[in-house]
Amino acid sequence: MSTLLPIIPPDDLLREKEGLSPAAQRAEEEKNRMRRYFEKPEADAHLAPVAAQEPVCLYLETTNRCNLLCTTCPRTYEDLEPEADMPWELFTSLIDQYSNIARVVLHGIGEPMLVKDIAQRVKYLKDRNIYVLFNTNGTLLTEANGRALIEAGLDELRVSLDAAESEVFQMVRGKDFFDKIVANVRNFTRLQRDMDAPRPRVSLWLTGLRETVDQLPNFVRLAYSIGVTEVYLQRLVFFDVPMDEHSLARAESALFEHTTEREEALICEAESVARELGVMFSASGAVDPGESIKMQRSDSPWSLCRRPWSLMYITANGRVLPCCIAPFSMKGYDSFTLGDATQGSLREIWNGAEYQRFREGLLTSAPPPACANCGLRWSL
Repeated sequence: MSTLLPIIPPDDLLREKEGLSPAAQRAEEEKNRMRRYFEKPEADAHLAPVAAQEPVCLYLETTNRCNLLCTTCPRTYEDLEPEADMPWELFTSLIDQYSNIARVVLHGIGEPMLVKDIAQRVKYLKDRNIYVLFNTNGTLLTEANGRALIEAGLDELRVSLDAAESEVFQMVRGKDFFDKIVANVRNFTRLQRDMDAPRPRVSLWLTGLRETVDQLPNFVRLAYSIGVTEVYLQRLVFFDVPMDEHSLARAESALFEHTTEREEALICEAESVARELGVMFSASGAVDPGESIKMQRSDSPWSLCRRPWSLMYITANGRVLPCCIAPFSMKGYDSFTLGDATQGSLREIWNGAEYQRFREGLLTSAPPPACANCGLRWSL
């Protein structure tokens, strides 16, 4: 399903002045293949409240615990569920219920590397030929943990860094771990080279905020300097009413649809730096950075979403949600809970009454509240 990308020493990243490095080019090809998770279904595809196909992707929230206090995350300001790691028995039972799962994402509201057996979970999935990835804040990416992930066969490791300097990092992420994370990632890519390990693909992610957009050009340079060939601009997901006076998950911090000429120039500059260095600079949802901050013109943007027909999201406590954006779209989980995986099978839930009702809403002019303002292409 995926092209495996070699990690190349920084000195070898640049091949042509205006072109992508080989590693970044393969990342671009992989990104384009991933577009199918976000594109509108074919014109002749019949979407109905009852899904005709089984899900091909699972988001499994391995833990909802975290060691940072990000000002863009609802977890910092609200107790969404009791703190828990997904039990191994639940984890394996979810995977074993579907034989055609092609992709599993091991993150949610929490830091996956807090789970001590995360590498074992990756190996369990890789033994079943499943593409595996997760986001991490990078604080626990030690040599031992990194080696375990490499040996387990992890396909993709996304590092949420959000800044190119320590002071800005602390403003967004709540704690001052910037230097430690940068060192961890640099050491990890070096370890991959020493082990001649093409996997996982490593990428750095920055959430697009008015407060941080000026970091972008140096963010690309930073990625290049530590051996990372992929950089992503993540669109901010925010509440209509901020959860806290200190929260940056607010409309006035979002770049979406309201960029100034200066902000657009900074994004263009980052694109130019990426081209010069041979780094792939993209946006979440497999779109270009400039495109990611512009509204997709449609009277009903939610109608483009295919997630409820292709994937399931299960929290650490077994609650089934429609997608990974839902926790960021509304306070609390009750209004978009579609089932309980500890009480029923995924097949029962997948085409159960709640899922059917949810899909039916997406096919109308009155979508579920969690979807009404969704920009669709928020996250891969």
